[in-house]
Amino acid sequence: MKQILIIEDDPEIIKLLEIHLSNLIYTTSKALDGEEGLNLALQNEYDLILLDLTLPTMDGVTICKRIREKKNTPIIMLTAKSEEIDRVLGLEMGADDYITKPFSIRELLARVKAVMRRTDVTKFEKKETSTITADGLLVDIERRKVLLNDKKIELSPKEFELLVLMASNPGRNYSRTELLDVIWGYNFEGYEHTVNSHINRLRAKIETDMAHPKYILTSWGVGYKFNEDIVT
Repeated sequence: MKQILIIEDDPEIIKLLEIHLSNLIYTTSKALDGEEGLNLALQNEYDLILLDLTLPTMDGVTICKRIREKKNTPIIMLTAKSEEIDRVLGLEMGADDYITKPFSIRELLARVKAVMRRTDVTKFEKKETSTITADGLLVDIERRKVLLNDKKIELSPKEFELLVLMASNPGRNYSRTELLDVIWGYNFEGYEHTVNSHINRLRAKIETDMAHPKYILTSWGVGYKFNEDIVT
């Protein structure tokens, strides 16, 4: 049975979520403040975390960042703020999706099921292909480990997912919109800069010459692709 952690300081919202999530055969745990929520998230294994942005003792963005330093548990952020900066910041810190309050319970449940489905598909794909090698670069998918010339490279969850997706399909051109849809889980115009920033950080970690990348190539007018000529 899927386990969901709700980190939210509004008891009425928690009660509403618990009722509807239980109808989907999910079990829930809850935390009413940021520090308690972070401790639960780090000490236990959950299939999904619903994380409010504004919380007592610690804000949601900080919690998301701290979780991502240790775990890859899917996170949906709940925010009463609609400004673009809040949404982008949550995504940059590693959230998988966000929903703005007030939200319809139907939309929230749809987001929950979509994130769960993507996670299940990702787990299945990881079992099919365990490692990828390309000219000194080794990607161990099951262990979520990347080596460059035998030196371990630390990647964020989204950087790792981008690398695995493109390296698993060398030569395949991905538009920024496609990468948003596959990696972040929704097709949303105007957030292409999120993809660009993650690609730039990924390149900075694995490329020796940013001006002439060897692994992640730019497909002019399209987006990005992994260099098919170096995959072994």
